[in-house]
Amino acid sequence: MTDTKTPVPIEIGRANEHDVKIRWQDGHESVYPARALRLACPCAGCAPPPPAGQAAISAVKPAETGPVVRAGGGGVAETVHPVRIDLVGRYAISIQWSDGHNTGIYTFERLRTMCPCCSAGGVRQGARVETD
Repeated sequence: MTDTKTPVPIEIGRANEHDVKIRWQDGHESVYPARALRLACPCAGCAPPPPAGQAAISAVKPAETGPVVRAGGGGVAETVHPVRIDLVGRYAISIQWSDGHNTGIYTFERLRTMCPCCSAGGVRQGARVETD
């Protein structure tokens, strides 16, 4: 029987000078362009405010809306890159960016949903990973 589970990374690091690479337990490898990942920061300071009249507590979950990308690049340099990547418990990573930003917590579920190759048609965006 298969169980639906949160994606599990087995290796997290840098793919090159700028990009972040994650190898997942199911064998899939994701490479995230650094600037796109920085623009998708889910922290309170970067995420868009809730619609007028809607309390922040009831805002739609990021996994349902996909990555947040601000129009015009939000002042993020083309050369932004991760300086440090740390685990946050067993569910996420935090990234210290070269522009000084460090408050975003990227959950593994969100990262798998944001995978550039899966978003383009490999695995349905937002799909969970099934394991035995």
